[in-house]
Amino acid sequence: MDATICAALLAARERSARTNAAWRTSAAYRAATDAFAGCPGPDNPAGAPEAATARAEALLADGGWVEALLAPLVTALAGDPFFEPPFKVHRDALRIGAVLFDCPAASIAASVTRASAMAALPPPATIVFTGRVSITRTIRAGGAHLARWWAEPIDAQFRADEAPQCTALEPIALRDGMLHRTDGRREAQLIRDAAGDVVTLVATIRAGAAPLLREYDRASRALLRVGDGDDRPSRIGMLLHLLRVAGRTDASPCFAAATEAPQFHLRWAAMREWLALDAAAALPRLATMARSDAHAEVRAAATRMLPVVAQRLAEAARCPG
Repeated sequence: MDATICAALLAARERSARTNAAWRTSAAYRAATDAFAGCPGPDNPAGAPEAATARAEALLADGGWVEALLAPLVTALAGDPFFEPPFKVHRDALRIGAVLFDCPAASIAASVTRASAMAALPPPATIVFTGRVSITRTIRAGGAHLARWWAEPIDAQFRADEAPQCTALEPIALRDGMLHRTDGRREAQLIRDAAGDVVTLVATIRAGAAPLLREYDRASRALLRVGDGDDRPSRIGMLLHLLRVAGRTDASPCFAAATEAPQFHLRWAAMREWLALDAAAALPRLATMARSDAHAEVRAAATRMLPVVAQRLAEAARCPG
């Protein structure tokens, strides 16, 4: 890289850092921070989402708020082509978006869905129930409609193999300035039939989220797969796997704690890793899960596994060599 260009980029990075630091002290940014102060976040999975949802609705209903939030950055970008806004940007074949604000209680993202891409690409074959409540302000509707579906929310006894089909709801027409709430624990939606680009602001609430997101086949409306709605159980599972591969039998307390996690799928994943690491240490907890785990599938799996593990431990004891 040319030394002059390199120096210009480094100088622009320093200017960007100063601008972005000042932006985080702006009245508009503080308004978002203050709006969600005291609201429960992901560390309180049982927390109700209503407080943060109401505050998100009030914030997004103020059409001037996002303009005030973005104005200093737009000014900086207009005067400096090397300016780096402080946003996480995501892009796919259909849309581009950026996270404008993020805190433990909620995140707010802006996105532009391109009508030309929507017309050129095949319609999505699946629909996703995100498991989280969200508030959407439609800045520019583009003549689009919102296709919608409904499904029973996940409860403590959810079984993917017994999940009923989701149900199609009546589509609604989007309007400029429209504000609507989506409960992703029981609702899914897709933007369709746009004549122009669709611009939205979406506040996603973290409290009260379902433990799993669900993906359904759009044609048959049957459940296809489930996944973690929160990345923390996945991270815990990966860390337990790493401990197991490393042979850390001294980490049994970590495995034991994870087998009592609120997420039933994490409880069983932790038990599987613990059995692979130190079956003798895990056996008493396995017996307890077989008797009294809150989820029927976990109880059934533990019950099936219990005699297998006990037999293998007995065989190992008879053949110590």
